Amino acid sequence: MKKALITGVAGQDGSYLAEFLTEKGYEVHGVDRSDGDLLDPLFISNLVSKKFDEIYNLASVSTVQDPWEDPIGTVRSCGEVPLLFLQAVRSLSPKTRFFQASSAEMYGEPVESPQNEQTPFHPKKPYAYGKLLAHQAIEGYRKNHGIFAVSGILYNHESPRRHERFVTRKITSSLAKIKKGTLDCLTLGNLDTKRDWGFAGDYVRAMYLMLQAKAPNDYVIATGEVHTVREFVEAAAQALGMKLAWSGTGINEIGKTEDGRVIVKVSKEFYRPSEGKIFFGENNKIKKDLNWRPEVPFLQLVEMMVKADLEK
Repeated sequence: MKKALITGVAGQDGSYLAEFLTEKGYEVHGVDRSDGDLLDPLFISNLVSKKFDEIYNLASVSTVQDPWEDPIGTVRSCGEVPLLFLQAVRSLSPKTRFFQASSAEMYGEPVESPQNEQTPFHPKKPYAYGKLLAHQAIEGYRKNHGIFAVSGILYNHESPRRHERFVTRKITSSLAKIKKGTLDCLTLGNLDTKRDWGFAGDYVRAMYLMLQAKAPNDYVIATGEVHTVREFVEAAAQALGMKLAWSGTGINEIGKTEDGRVIVKVSKEFYRPSEGKIFFGENNKIKKDLNWRPEVPFLQLVEMMVKADLEK
């Protein structure tokens, strides 16, 4: 029986991965913030000394919305923790395979669209600085010390387990409340913002496949499809049996139901100007090498999230 360790096991990705590996017959161990300090080298060493077959490092700050609130802590969480793991693996358990959850945030303002494994990184936030540090350390330990270490460059991946401070869950939970009559209106930022949204359950499957490969390699994990925030709202409303009609532009845009109720507004508080290059990933490499493809399409993902919120 293989033995795996998951950091950040209580989060969205960690919980899906724990279930996935358990179904595969793994003995799964997990740690979260309540179990110990991942910035403590002794704590990390004690974990790695248990000789796990696989370690999945999914722990970091839970959101990138307030990147400058604690920039040093953010960089340490995202960058130093993976370094501690890599050094401990090198010293104590060199046969352990290590997965690092990198982020498409490392591209910053991308120079090309779609982005792939060769697209230059231009991080703009402390979260991305830390993720890039870890991403580069993975390559260094792989080349210099022969560690089976890989980075998955993850694009936005959602599920009913996503926290409500993320815009996707904010949309689905708010519209479910509007449907139930416990909320009047959903307030958002730029409805034209485009993102590559996939299902978290599909993405943890990609993580697993990366550690089963014959040779370690880094991969973009993305759907390769782009949808606007407006499309996400429309899909969520449709799943609830509500049809929206839009009027106005920019911060004056509103969404009305067929009976004339305004249930979607735009606010300067959440508004960001239109972006340059479109932010989405090219997944050709992982499709070719590992035969991975996302199985849950966009509309099914939105419907899944909406129905889960409606049941709550």
